[in-house]
Amino acid sequence: MSDFKIKALTPETFDDFAALVERNKGMFASCWCTHFHPECAEKGQSAEGNRALKQRLVADGIAHAALVYDGDRAVAWAEYGSPEELPNIQHRKEYVATAERLPDYRVTCILVERDRRGHGLAAIALRGAVELIAQAGGGLVEGYPHDTGGVRKKNSSFLYNGTRTMYEREGFTYDRPKGLGNCVMVRDVAPATRD
Repeated sequence: MSDFKIKALTPETFDDFAALVERNKGMFASCWCTHFHPECAEKGQSAEGNRALKQRLVADGIAHAALVYDGDRAVAWAEYGSPEELPNIQHRKEYVATAERLPDYRVTCILVERDRRGHGLAAIALRGAVELIAQAGGGLVEGYPHDTGGVRKKNSSFLYNGTRTMYEREGFTYDRPKGLGNCVMVRDVAPATRD
């Protein structure tokens, strides 16, 4: 990770995030990673509306992410937040029926710039999110990666939250299945110590 640095998504880094999203055609279906946020009138109306919504949520301090920088350019990111900030997870009905408790944080989306995929940047983004969560006081963190059975897919663009194997390498443990091909991974993150 020495060649890369992590920065939190803030109003000051939003333009770097926006450039990453724009280079990747607005992310998945031009959602600007608003899919997991609560429903509201402006959500899903247009790419421009989703961008404005995301910018507002960041300005209000209720949208979080770890941005991975290569020099001055953001090349990957991992979205995280509380269940209240990110309630719209995939397979939600099944998830709620099998949950014993809600996490303090969840990681809902990881994006790596198209021409940088396959070089470990998703893991760096996940690690960055965990570090930022530790700085915010830590807690129980969940992720919902694809459980590919250890088989590497040729086209990783559909892996919006990485793979179970990647989460295991980053210290998460398997909790339960979620939907067809996804799972719940958990990790207790200790608060960061202040130097």
